[in-house]
Amino acid sequence: MVPVRLTGPRLAIREFHHTPGDVDALHAVFGDPEATRYLPFEPRDREDCADQIEQYLEEALQEERTVYRLAVTRHTDAGDPADATPIGTAALTVGGHRSAHLGYALRADTWGNGYAGEITSLLCDFAFGPLGLHRLAARVDVDHDASARVLTRAGFRLEGRVRHDVYLRGAWHDSFQYSLLQDEWPPGRGDNPTPAPAGSRMSGRPLP
Repeated sequence: MVPVRLTGPRLAIREFHHTPGDVDALHAVFGDPEATRYLPFEPRDREDCADQIEQYLEEALQEERTVYRLAVTRHTDAGDPADATPIGTAALTVGGHRSAHLGYALRADTWGNGYAGEITSLLCDFAFGPLGLHRLAARVDVDHDASARVLTRAGFRLEGRVRHDVYLRGAWHDSFQYSLLQDEWPPGRGDNPTPAPAGSRMSGRPLP
């Protein structure tokens, strides 16, 4: 495995470690009902989060890696991102025809700092640069206006409404689907990311 490390002005994105600190950090996101409000699953307990990280590392070891589920850290929390406590997750799920779905989630106490825009920019640079992808897609709950603005500011275009995309908490939820093509993304834009509006948490459905 060649570990992924993406670096922006304030954030770094790296592989998860199967350590108590990273498990606790993931649980601080996936175990919080507010942080998972627009995610396609119920809040998870700490054991489930430990299992998730084990799955992430197994996916990273695949000969032809198609799933990138990564930890988001802040430069101010440690000199080396490997030592920093994650504040969220970022994901790319690669499909056919040089395409992928993008998603992320952030710990509740970090909302409103523009991190969502920086994560999106870093993932776009990674997807359209080293991975050589042509198309990125993201789905957002129709009620999640903040995340829709993150995508729009990053250059994603609304393609349409996906009806009954997710069944959760006893109800069906519609999603808006957005996409961005390689030639619509300026190279190096991740070095100057667009700030995200306050309250943004999740830019795409396909997180685990």
